[in-house]
Amino acid sequence: MVVRITGMQDNSRPPQFLSGLTPDQAKLVLQSAERRRFPANHVIVSGGSPATSLFQLTEGTAKFFRVTKSGDEVLLWWLSKGDTFGIGAMLPGTVHYIGTAQAIDNCELLVWSQERIRALAATYELLNENALRIVLYYLSAYADRLVGLTTETAEQRLGRTLLQLGQRRGHVRSNGVELAIKNEDLSGLADVSAFTASRHLKKWEREGIIKKSRGKIQIFSPESLLIE
Repeated sequence: MVVRITGMQDNSRPPQFLSGLTPDQAKLVLQSAERRRFPANHVIVSGGSPATSLFQLTEGTAKFFRVTKSGDEVLLWWLSKGDTFGIGAMLPGTVHYIGTAQAIDNCELLVWSQERIRALAATYELLNENALRIVLYYLSAYADRLVGLTTETAEQRLGRTLLQLGQRRGHVRSNGVELAIKNEDLSGLADVSAFTASRHLKKWEREGIIKKSRGKIQIFSPESLLIE
């Protein structure tokens, strides 16, 4: 079973940073990176600080968010294996990270310094093109969220977000797809309150569409989450 719904665009994964490079070129770029490990809950980059490095997640998951003046977190994205962030490091001069990246579990990342990644991008123009594609992907995703706030119900936003997360980072099991995520993180990505998310998840559980356990959601009937 896979979480793939007929009629939905297959845009659950961001473009890949090394797409289009030859195997030898990709190997050189990868060998130019430093491999770093970050424990769970460690802040990888802080929003507003200078973008001095480009990151690609190779193991684990991380959340990308901004902090409001009152200290609340606004979740922007859920980063998983293969995702690239800190693209501002590819620009000249001082550019700042637009959000904070924090490890959810133990993470491993490839890290390129600003100087190194700019030198590589000068040699391999495809890196600049891929970076632009990644930025446009995230911009489109944020536009979809904004449109959803005005055109979709809370239940529709929650169902769409759960489907997209299942496509991106769900684990296929014999009876469905398992997704490790907390209610508060899911509600943040769907732009609904934690109370509203909990209410709809319980409703879907009663209907046999999903099953909730501590920090996990098992999706049995993905099509049922496409709410008209």
